[in-house]
Amino acid sequence: MTSRRTKIRILAGVAVLGSASTLAAPLSAAADSHSERARGGDVVSVEQTADLTAQEVVTELRGNLDSSQVRYGVTAYRVTYRTTNSAGAPTTASQLVVLPKNGTRHLTTVSWLHGTTVYRKDVASQDPKSTDRLTALLFASTGRAVSAPDYVGLGTGEGFHPYGDPRATVAASVDGLRAARTLAHRNGRELKRKVQVSGFSQGGPATMLVGRALQQEGADRYFRLGALAPVSGPYNLSAFEAAAADDKIAKSGIYLAYFVTAWNKMYGLYTSPGDVFLAPYADEVEGLFDGYHTTKQIVDTLPAASKDLFTEDFLNKIRKPDGVLKDKLRPMDNTCDWQPNVPVEIFHGRGDKDVDFRHATYCADQLTRNGAAPRLTDVGDYDHNGSLQQALPRIVRFFDDSAKTD
Repeated sequence: MTSRRTKIRILAGVAVLGSASTLAAPLSAAADSHSERARGGDVVSVEQTADLTAQEVVTELRGNLDSSQVRYGVTAYRVTYRTTNSAGAPTTASQLVVLPKNGTRHLTTVSWLHGTTVYRKDVASQDPKSTDRLTALLFASTGRAVSAPDYVGLGTGEGFHPYGDPRATVAASVDGLRAARTLAHRNGRELKRKVQVSGFSQGGPATMLVGRALQQEGADRYFRLGALAPVSGPYNLSAFEAAAADDKIAKSGIYLAYFVTAWNKMYGLYTSPGDVFLAPYADEVEGLFDGYHTTKQIVDTLPAASKDLFTEDFLNKIRKPDGVLKDKLRPMDNTCDWQPNVPVEIFHGRGDKDVDFRHATYCADQLTRNGAAPRLTDVGDYDHNGSLQQALPRIVRFFDDSAKTD
């Protein structure tokens, strides 16, 4: 949803699916041995994708994002690096790393976590017109290094995208930071230890997961958490999925289908597609979410409404989950249930019809109950995509202010 194309940002999934229990182990990699953990973040390949002056960055952002804070030119790279997949096995992932051309050796780093993407090429490292690419350019043009991971199975990464797996999501993000640090070092630059983490939509809960992994769970020996700025995220996954089942979200059938097919691969939600999907869609739904079908292909094939795609019995299970679905959903409602020891600002728009503003207040309430002092910022009466456009200049200022206290 955030690109100029017809891309849909599926809101519930990868980055929303995390909990204290599932993230108990260090997530730089999921393997148990120290030797395998040490491989996370190793750089496999680097390809320069852009070298822009400050004015060229302004031109790229024009008509999409506010360019008033652009100060420097940037150099962007597609980086392939080692990480782990949802099964904890070694794999590779890709990301966009952007460095500012400001002559500064020691750089503050932003980890930018994108919303869910169904087509593997609609990511920052692949699509020069995607909002995630433009967001990375914006942050870098303010003098920061940016790590924008594509997540496992998207971009040029190996295998399928384990949509909804918290372990692979955090691993790809933290290992992406390591790979960015290596690339910066090769360019005579050093990344400071404290990381400013931000993400949009499904990347909002991802922000909270990565922050918790860095602060509490020993995800990396070097990097530490610096600040958190999630935008328009669904922090109460149970409520979001129930709303999708009730068709209270635009294109809810597409959102829910992506979520359900991914979770079935990982958690076994159903035996046969016919148990979940209505004819004539049951035979083709799973194949559509393979990472190689575009959003348009999926939207043109499947009905937008959940009631037209799913059996009523299965929708009732989403509304009132039990078994493995209940077990996996319960902790996913608690991605904000911890105490960050860094500045936190939660951004949302009261006009958002995709993710209700109550998700932001839900997150803020959880943080407050844990003794944190988050700032909740209503960016105005803007829709989902508009909330990001309004939030980004505020996030830059927030990160600037946060860095002054380091």
